[in-house]
Amino acid sequence: MTTAASKPAPHLLGALDQGTTSTRFMIFNREAGVVGSAQREHGQIYPQAGWVEHDPAEILAATLAVMEEALQSSGVQPAQIAAVGITNQRETTVVWDRKTGRPVHHAIVWQDTRVAETVAQLAAHGGQDRFRATTGLPLTTYFSGLKIAWILDHVPGARARAEAGELLFGNVDSFLLWHLSGGPDGGLHATDVTNASRTQLMNLDTLAWDPAMLAALRVPAAMLPKIRASSGFFADIKISALAGVPIFSLVGDQHAALIGQTCFQPGELKNTYGTGCFLVMNTGTAKVQSTSGLLTTMAYQFEGQKPVYALEGSIAVTGSLVQWLRDNLGLIQKSDDIEALARTVDDNGGAYFVPAFSGLYAPYWKDSARGVIAGLTRYVNKGHIARAVLESTAFQTRDVVEAMQQDSGIALRQLRTDGGMVVNDLLMQIQADALNCAVVRPKMRETTALGAAYAAGLGCGFYKDTDSLAREWSVDCVWEPKIAPADRDRQYRQWKKAVERSFDWEDS
Repeated sequence: MTTAASKPAPHLLGALDQGTTSTRFMIFNREAGVVGSAQREHGQIYPQAGWVEHDPAEILAATLAVMEEALQSSGVQPAQIAAVGITNQRETTVVWDRKTGRPVHHAIVWQDTRVAETVAQLAAHGGQDRFRATTGLPLTTYFSGLKIAWILDHVPGARARAEAGELLFGNVDSFLLWHLSGGPDGGLHATDVTNASRTQLMNLDTLAWDPAMLAALRVPAAMLPKIRASSGFFADIKISALAGVPIFSLVGDQHAALIGQTCFQPGELKNTYGTGCFLVMNTGTAKVQSTSGLLTTMAYQFEGQKPVYALEGSIAVTGSLVQWLRDNLGLIQKSDDIEALARTVDDNGGAYFVPAFSGLYAPYWKDSARGVIAGLTRYVNKGHIARAVLESTAFQTRDVVEAMQQDSGIALRQLRTDGGMVVNDLLMQIQADALNCAVVRPKMRETTALGAAYAAGLGCGFYKDTDSLAREWSVDCVWEPKIAPADRDRQYRQWKKAVERSFDWEDS
């Protein structure tokens, strides 16, 4: 017989990190050390050019599997976990049946461009920024609202069912929360302010669904989740190996990385280098409207506290460009090989690569742009191309940083980095050279999952406050700029010329 005294005390935190290409569950101790982890990839579905989909049922199955695998491999018991946080790929849109839990269509992924025609139609009456004052976001294919409308218009009977309250919408956070907390049997249909701010349906001032936006994008209010703070009690898990463990945070992946990097002061900035790059700057409790092509969005909101806002710049193609070099051109056998290939040359040989495969995101927002390689001569070899691939990530990052400095009036002192690409030391040096500031890699690189755990820990009282978390943040490596100023200016000038060549490739 197990007595209360013999039960293991809850001294750990769990984080479910559901990303664009994989799902992972991580277990952290109080000092942010990794106690257990498990990860599974899921399929990428490309029905036609520019369309990207996921199977939500596959993601849910992977979620349940990684939870169980992390517990089994670590020997951790569910009773030892004080709380779980969920972080997720944002904007990826799921619509499902309230009674069965089955999706009515594949999830439409954030990268998907199928609503470009609708974007153009809406922008023709009021311009691309017609909704910025309300939502902080420009009109683009990126956000969830128009993806919802597309599903309702293209699945027979879906719009009528949604208006009748039979269908539910959520980004992946809401879909997983609903299922984990009971699904058709009383599952909680909720989201947090960070995910809601990425739908283009939430009013940034009221933190509520905006009736005018719902009407403009034709989304029925009956299908929307309740908006909550990013931390606080959501629900107890009712299915999976973690049944009985409470969920204490929901937070979009880039916001979670900001928390994991302990960027709690205005002006602090992180960049996550993954499939794309996502730069987020904390602007405090002030909502800074961008005039430089950035997004005004939520940073986070901890329960009982004022909401914190952010400026964000999203770059569509960075790590996925390395994969393209591997899979489509065969210049490298595995992604890690790009650093060695790029080190075979001293510079890019005059070549610049603008990877606008599905348009350009911040600060340009050009859906009609397409990828170009500019400056080619007979001198350029595969090493130069590899170097240009890495430099494209650094230059795109500089584009966003300059816009952030202009909007916020805050000069960048350092860039905190995380994500899969930060293991590439050459890239980090190129980034420091391009920005002319220090680039910092923390010891804990899994900052997205850690941020979800931190938010859950703050919500359940596991951690006292954000100051205690900031004191725990530690540095692994720092890169200082080495390039001559004249060379930096010349390279960036050439990069901007290459970017202009990519504009308006696709006819409207």
